Amino acid sequence: MIDGKESFKREIKRITVKTADGSTLVGKINIGLKERVSDLFTKTENQFIVLFDAEHANAMGKTFFIN
Repeated sequence: MIDGKESFKREIKRITVKTADGSTLVGKINIGLKERVSDLFTKTENQFIVLFDAEHANAMGKTFFIN
């Protein structure tokens, strides 16, 4: 705990991401202490989203770091 606040929380959500090149990835993310999935894209200093247990083309169970 930092200043009486949690510093880590596990809150897993399943999402679909369509990239700029048209690829579609389906997997899980941990939104942690954020309230919504969109907060990961708008209210964070981190430039990368970690998508795990993901599927893309014929690959399954992969981890992707998306910028």
